[in-house]
Amino acid sequence: MKTKCLIIDDEPLAINVIKNYLDQIENFEVTKTFTNAINCLNFLKDETVDVIFVDINMPVLDGLNLIKSLENPPLIIVTTAYEEFALETYELDVLDYLVKPIEFPRFMKSLNKVNRRLENNTPVSDTQNNRPSYLFVKIDKKKMKKIYLDEILTIESLKDYLKINTTTGKYIIHSTLSDFTDLLPSRDFIRIHRSYTIAINKIDAVEGNSVEIEGLRYTIGRSYLEEVKQKILNSSL
Repeated sequence: MKTKCLIIDDEPLAINVIKNYLDQIENFEVTKTFTNAINCLNFLKDETVDVIFVDINMPVLDGLNLIKSLENPPLIIVTTAYEEFALETYELDVLDYLVKPIEFPRFMKSLNKVNRRLENNTPVSDTQNNRPSYLFVKIDKKKMKKIYLDEILTIESLKDYLKINTTTGKYIIHSTLSDFTDLLPSRDFIRIHRSYTIAINKIDAVEGNSVEIEGLRYTIGRSYLEEVKQKILNSSL
């Protein structure tokens, strides 16, 4: 059985690139292509597919809001010329994020991910059990850095920026602490102060209104104290 694919992009040339790639792969077929997301939504009311390749920047309804509007989404692969949406799309549990121009070897890696997911019969909508083990963050104008969640120690607010402290390095990104914390699995991370979010499993000690991580103490804010201590206690049970 072939894997059914939709391609959504307001640029016909971009559609043709992906379609030509898929035409070369025996077990994939393009069911339909759309130059706007509204028509795609109408199509999906009556039809099902396995994979959607979707651009982000589109008129009327952009790719991100299209993904958010799908109640039981198939596998989603984002195709875009912009790197800065990567964090938001990983929150939506997209399977992959391809930056244009898309080279065929990189495209094949996405198809391999599709095959693995479908072969394992992993429920696509089970976003809690299939959270990504890493995030891509923009650390300068051109570079996206992969940061593994299990390496994060603390995230520190620096007004409009954040400092992400990990076991392998420190990275400065442009984001708010609230927005970034929302991207992290709540079972593993908790905000303890208006300036700090921490990894629960990296806590070495708790004393009074502070926690110790890697030899450094971090104060728990008064309004966070009860929730933080309860969550730390529950995590140790």
